[in-house]
Amino acid sequence: MRIAVLKERAAGETRVAATPETVKKFIGLGASFAVEEGAGETSAITDEDYRAAGADVLPMAQAVAGADIVLGVQAPDVMTLTGAKPGAMVAATFDPFRDKDRVDLYAKAGFEALAMEFMPRITRAQSMDVLSSQSNLSGYKAVLAAANQYGRAFPMMMTAAGTVSAAKCFVMGVGVAGLQAIATAKRLGAQVSATDVRSATREQIMSLGAKPVFVESVEGIEGEGSGGYATEMSEEYQKAQAELVSSHIAKQDIVITTALIPGRAAPRLISDAQIATMRKGSVIFDLAVAQGGNVEGSVADEVVERHGVFIMGYSNTPAHLAPDASALFSRNLFNFLSAFWDKETGTVTLDEEIGDAVRLTKGGAVVNERLKG
Repeated sequence: MRIAVLKERAAGETRVAATPETVKKFIGLGASFAVEEGAGETSAITDEDYRAAGADVLPMAQAVAGADIVLGVQAPDVMTLTGAKPGAMVAATFDPFRDKDRVDLYAKAGFEALAMEFMPRITRAQSMDVLSSQSNLSGYKAVLAAANQYGRAFPMMMTAAGTVSAAKCFVMGVGVAGLQAIATAKRLGAQVSATDVRSATREQIMSLGAKPVFVESVEGIEGEGSGGYATEMSEEYQKAQAELVSSHIAKQDIVITTALIPGRAAPRLISDAQIATMRKGSVIFDLAVAQGGNVEGSVADEVVERHGVFIMGYSNTPAHLAPDASALFSRNLFNFLSAFWDKETGTVTLDEEIGDAVRLTKGGAVVNERLKG
């Protein structure tokens, strides 16, 4: 079994799909490993680090030649895979709903595309879940970036010259990113509140010492979709939530928005009118900016000022913590493939539950049910 890792070529991508740690683990399973020259540079990993772990460090064409499996953070262009074995597995993130052309090209080329973001949220797949591992870092980084942009201190400070009030931070969306944002803002000393359409998150918010902010006037709406994801709400709920948020957001210094619905554009949570009620110098970090944004007027990788409020968000937040993000992502990949590794035959055979969930293409066709119709 030959595994290859190529340098990431997407704009702004600093992560890498394997680290010396996971290279050693794969070699321990009996695989040979090839890494493209310079693949780890932006993650603080040198070619020599990979060589010391047992990998062959080669130019792109030689690295991919004869590969049974290619690992990536973002799915490589099909043309970079020339020389890989027919039907080779490619495990990476594919953004399948927004980049169907790439999926079609993989099918046409005969590769088996495995979308890591389609990993089912079941107990045995938790260690394989790249969305969770990367979102955890995103929530942390969002608060740090917002704190850096914010022109005041986060914690309350009592000094001989007087008291500095603690910043008020409001987190919208309490998934993995939101929970980490709450925890990080609390560690920095802010007064933290949070909201989510899923009522089950109330206890999680309180367990982190934050104040839950929930719609109480609309009964029977849980917001819990399959796999633990949020679903779209009724018009009644959306109206009630908008009114609640409007009154609360006007008192906040920092707002972190994290809401995403798989396969859909990011839901709009904050309007221009709501931004206008916030005090000057406040900061909104839109973690969903790359998927259309939760905040009206947000622009990826830019700080936009509206009504004296700074709105920001990164198109690729985990890439701003490349060494740690790469370490977690590469472990997710190892945990995924090693769970189905047959040492005797040196092959990977996916089961139905996980394999059917993540497999986009095989045998020249698009096979994933979520992409059909």
